[in-house]
Amino acid sequence: MAHHVLMLSNPKLTKTKTEHTPNEEYYSENHCISPGSGSFLPGALPFPVSYGRCLGLSGPFNVEPLLKLRDLRTMSLVKNSFAGSIPPLKYPSILLNLSLANNNLEGEIPESFSGFDSSTFENNVGLCGPPLPTACGDVPSTIGAPPSHGNSSKSKIAIIGIVTLIILLFFALVSIISTKKKKEDEFSMLSKEPLREEVVEVHVPESTRRSSKPPSSESSSSRKGGDSKRGSQHGSKGGMTDLIMINDEKEPFGLQDLMKAAAEVLGNGGLGSAYKAVMANGLGVVVKRMREMNKLGKDGFDAEMKRFGKIKHPNILTPLAYHFRREEKLIVSEYMPKGSLLYVLHGDRGIIHANLNWPTRLKIIQGIARGLSFIHTEFSTYEVPHGNLKSSNVLLTENYDPLLSDYAFQPLTNPTNVAQGLFAYKSPEYIQYQQVSPKSDVYCLGIIILEIITGKFPSQYLSNGKGGTDIVQWVQSSISENQMEELIDPEISNDTGSINQMVQLLQIGAECTESNPDQRLQMKEAIRRIEEVQ
Repeated sequence: MAHHVLMLSNPKLTKTKTEHTPNEEYYSENHCISPGSGSFLPGALPFPVSYGRCLGLSGPFNVEPLLKLRDLRTMSLVKNSFAGSIPPLKYPSILLNLSLANNNLEGEIPESFSGFDSSTFENNVGLCGPPLPTACGDVPSTIGAPPSHGNSSKSKIAIIGIVTLIILLFFALVSIISTKKKKEDEFSMLSKEPLREEVVEVHVPESTRRSSKPPSSESSSSRKGGDSKRGSQHGSKGGMTDLIMINDEKEPFGLQDLMKAAAEVLGNGGLGSAYKAVMANGLGVVVKRMREMNKLGKDGFDAEMKRFGKIKHPNILTPLAYHFRREEKLIVSEYMPKGSLLYVLHGDRGIIHANLNWPTRLKIIQGIARGLSFIHTEFSTYEVPHGNLKSSNVLLTENYDPLLSDYAFQPLTNPTNVAQGLFAYKSPEYIQYQQVSPKSDVYCLGIIILEIITGKFPSQYLSNGKGGTDIVQWVQSSISENQMEELIDPEISNDTGSINQMVQLLQIGAECTESNPDQRLQMKEAIRRIEEVQ
């Protein structure tokens, strides 16, 4: 299938079609450098990258228009001549990687760019503020410097060039997005987790390879009652026997299989990075590289993973395998081609999104409730049994059945990182009193119910709360004004025979998101009422 690629080269703007990752759209120069490859495992295929290096681009810098390229993941504009300050982003960025190094930018870096590291902005002598070490008071001012006539002439030429470039870019963008249904700008984010990403590689240290021990005779139950298994790599030469299979629904595979797999960056969250890998046998998996799961030692971590491997429920994603290292952990699960509920609701504009009619949304809500009920039974002794329920952690099967992922991580997560990594820690009781409980999961359930029915991206998912819609306050205000039907996503509001069901669930969602946890529904009561909606 052909996909749009927008290429900026000096001096022409061209639009072409090529065979790339689905929906890949990026900027690339044709003569300075070649787009490099990046992967998380040796031998992996390149993931989508975006380059506009060394093009001599100049004038003010504004990334906002480029974000209309809905699948733009990585953009490099190093060694150009962009000048002036960086304007703040109005809405969450879909970019995973951004490089503005070696330009002439100045002023304070906006807070909306704070998710990128300092290398993004290096060698712009006038820039200041986080993540750069230079405080804004330490940057010398250029005000009052004598004007340069030569520079003035060059600036006029540069302005003419950049205006022409912007006009051409505008028409190219229009041609790309004209056939796509327009939605409110604030919901144009694509990333499954609205944070930056980095390209990394997973290596097994030589010391680990040389000292690999044979599999232990210790056994524990797998999902179907069998023993947990090592990966498929048994050779003493490679030493890749430390990928532990905990789910026998798929053929065993080893760490070496992953190292040979084609890989693609999916996103980055508070606990680590996620990658898609397709192995030689065609099996697609998601590898989550967890850097903040060092609370338990190896024995404790092994026990928790094997407990996860026993889970069997139609609305819960059971991991396939894991790999333990002191510095980081790998958790491997089956890849779901439809992606997350977050993506299908707010990112996709094709048939997958079009199929989100009311019966499908009701099915998803009720499936989430059933999975959450199981988790609260299985992990009832945990302070917060799920801890990270949000739409990016709800995956959809081919039949739109929801699968909960990233559950029960609280006991594994470093205490210093738990508030950053788990959504339950954004509940009002934690923000005000640094407390969480099973009622924090009830709050998260309420958010996702309101998100599904309104179709709005919740501001509660963002670390700074800027962007999206404060759906809790919006729903509460509409209920008090007896205007609940105005909350319903226009894409499903024409299903007039189901309006009563939608209103019932809006009411449940509102009662689940009460700021006082004592006034929220109990989990069992919330699930009972959700199940009764027919």
